[in-house]
Amino acid sequence: MGVMKMDNKQLIEDVREKAEGYFQRGEFFCSEAVVHTINELLGWPFPKEITKLSSAFPIGLGKSGCLCGAVSGGSMALGMVYGRSHGETMQEKMFPISAALHDHIKNMYKSTCCRVLVKDYEFTSPERKNHCVKITGEVAAFIAEELMKDEDTACKIDMNFKK
Repeated sequence: MGVMKMDNKQLIEDVREKAEGYFQRGEFFCSEAVVHTINELLGWPFPKEITKLSSAFPIGLGKSGCLCGAVSGGSMALGMVYGRSHGETMQEKMFPISAALHDHIKNMYKSTCCRVLVKDYEFTSPERKNHCVKITGEVAAFIAEELMKDEDTACKIDMNFKK
């Protein structure tokens, strides 16, 4: 694996900032921001309504406090690229990348559980929201970077994507 080109690094940062912006402005929750941003990064291979599939995942799966919604959204975004339709063979590369996403967030934040990630914050505080916005951006950036590393999917990325 070679050194990532500067344009790719900028694109990853643009993905991070776009996902963070959607969440920060209240346009989407964490899972929705990731799915919407990655669909956009890929040049809209799915209708914009695909984001609706991720709407039950915020605040740890429907406000249950379990798996971080951003991580759920990241896994859904991987499904947009590596998922299969009925009768197709499963693309095995999705599993290690999805596991790597989980491990990446767990290594950075010591958990992927929403209630653990936000335990040091008053839930309605701007500090908690900013914390979750950063996690959302990190997940979107991680997915973008992984897609760029894969020569089979890098060609699907809209290089004109702008934050």
